[in-house]
Amino acid sequence: ANPYERGPDPTQASLEASRGPFPVSEERVSSPVSGFGGGTIYYPQENNTYGAVAISPGYTATQSSVAWLGERIASHGFVVITIDTNTTLDQPDSRADQLEAALDHMVDGASSTVRSRIDRNRLAVMGHSMGGGGTLRLASRRPDLKAAIPLTPWHLNKSWSNVQVPTLIIGAENDTVAPVALHAEPSYTSIPTSTRKAYLELNGASHFAPSVANATIGMYGVAWLKRFVDEDTRYTRFLCPGPRTGLFSDVEEYRSTCPFLEHHHHHH
Repeated sequence: ANPYERGPDPTQASLEASRGPFPVSEERVSSPVSGFGGGTIYYPQENNTYGAVAISPGYTATQSSVAWLGERIASHGFVVITIDTNTTLDQPDSRADQLEAALDHMVDGASSTVRSRIDRNRLAVMGHSMGGGGTLRLASRRPDLKAAIPLTPWHLNKSWSNVQVPTLIIGAENDTVAPVALHAEPSYTSIPTSTRKAYLELNGASHFAPSVANATIGMYGVAWLKRFVDEDTRYTRFLCPGPRTGLFSDVEEYRSTCPFLEHHHHHH
């Protein structure tokens, strides 16, 4: 029995739906807060403990661009903060610092309602564009994180050979801001094969695909968090061998280090 398992058995339909099984409440984080520009915490109303996820928007964007992800992921049984950055022009490494500050706020500074729902040993990060670059940077600094999901990431650094955190990179085929050949793909390749990792490329999509509700990002993002934050192997079948790819699929390409064998960090 897995003590972290939350919610009913998943189906493709339940993962593609705009909401998961848990009703969600939210808590505003007023700006400014120590280390980041405030945000919104989405949390399951059901009283239990959950993994926690911090999500950063991209360059020039605000939390509104990732709000759909905050609400959607929380509804599958996570506590999620979507942040505003200190300034909308903050660079990726600053966004890494702010994601870390947001995780700290959730476990130490939020209301008791939120804090009581968080398992502080099971934390994850996500981000779009420069927020995706920040996600990679924080994953490289924090091997204790359980998962990282960079969405159409942008970072001048292309070598992430020290990342040990299970990482799902989502790229977009028609990205002209952070072309996958210059950002998402070399970043994925540089993560060692000893790390559980996957690369999913959205068919025909632009750099801004993650800023509107997207069934594919929602499905595989939730499956990744469930598998690695909750250690819930009910979700492995969506990730290995992974989505159908090609002409009539939403996914242009999928690569991974499947099968994801049990890991030495596993807590019994």
